[in-house]
Amino acid sequence: MHDDARRWRPAPVPGADAGVSFVMPVLNERDYLERAVRSVLAQELAGPTEILLALAPSTDGTEAVAQRLADADPRIRLVRNPAAHIPVGLNIAIRAARFPTIVRVDAHSELQPTYTAAALATLARVEAANVGGVMRADGRTPFQRAVARAYNSRIGLGGGAYHGGTEEGPAESAYLGVMRRAVLDEVGLFDEGIRRGEDWELNLRIRRAGYRVWFDPRLEVTYWPRESWARLVRQFRATGSWRGELVRRFGRRNGMRFFAPPALVLAVGAALVVGVLQLTRVLSGWPSALASVVYLPVAAYALLIAAVGAGRGGGRGTRDRLWTLAVLPSMHLAWGVGFLQGVLRGARGTVDTSRLARNTPLP
Repeated sequence: MHDDARRWRPAPVPGADAGVSFVMPVLNERDYLERAVRSVLAQELAGPTEILLALAPSTDGTEAVAQRLADADPRIRLVRNPAAHIPVGLNIAIRAARFPTIVRVDAHSELQPTYTAAALATLARVEAANVGGVMRADGRTPFQRAVARAYNSRIGLGGGAYHGGTEEGPAESAYLGVMRRAVLDEVGLFDEGIRRGEDWELNLRIRRAGYRVWFDPRLEVTYWPRESWARLVRQFRATGSWRGELVRRFGRRNGMRFFAPPALVLAVGAALVVGVLQLTRVLSGWPSALASVVYLPVAAYALLIAAVGAGRGGGRGTRDRLWTLAVLPSMHLAWGVGFLQGVLRGARGTVDTSRLARNTPLP
């Protein structure tokens, strides 16, 4: 949370029946799209609604699913996102939207029927420009459940408010976000040059313009994580790389929690170097004993991961617990490696290839 003692600008509050536009970027989401869309259509709202699906070129039959849904309900509108990048698709959908409140949704997410109405009430009550709640990750397989537990844990993703916060108040960013269109038009839409972390950067501009970004823990969104280890690693490496890029651009405005995974990578690297030097006898005697201190943070981390895997939240069975032991370091190390690459040489157009089907060329 962030100090809200300074003066802030109230965001406009449209009428209760002014209408809501949901925007969803979509790429290779055949297995998730219909449930996500139906959760949007089931929102309990007084005014008109629409959902704009920003379709990137998919290779798994997603577009056929989207077209079938649109043919069955006039509230669903399809727009094209040939660039296949999330911020580009979001901007295309927002520009085509008809209503004064924008709700960002994800094809891997599902909303409770009262989600949007509750968010609108909070927006009006605190006169915020953007409000978000808690991401509640869930899984259907042992691997996906392990990823979900990591997402929901403070150990997994560093304790950001939307991964388990309980205190309502001003926030650094918002998960997905229910946003006032007038404020978006004022500060500019998503930065299309940022491939990951685009929501954090937009919320930074909103806050710099004097508006509130708000966290309400009563708002919950179900999120289905990546289904395979390879996709998870690619996702987190790309996300880490873009966070490194954002650190290059915005420095200390990035929270300290973002620096824990790269510190782990450096600690593991130092331990490996010292281990090799000791095994080859290049390092021996008291210098070797002194250098062995580099093993301490790695050992402490390994004990922490083991405790999480063995704890009550470790899973339903042996496979769940084993995947938990694999998932947590995979996430942290992939993110940390990406972060260091991003800090040292910039993200350089890094793309999250975890959303691409096998053998799909990069856009």
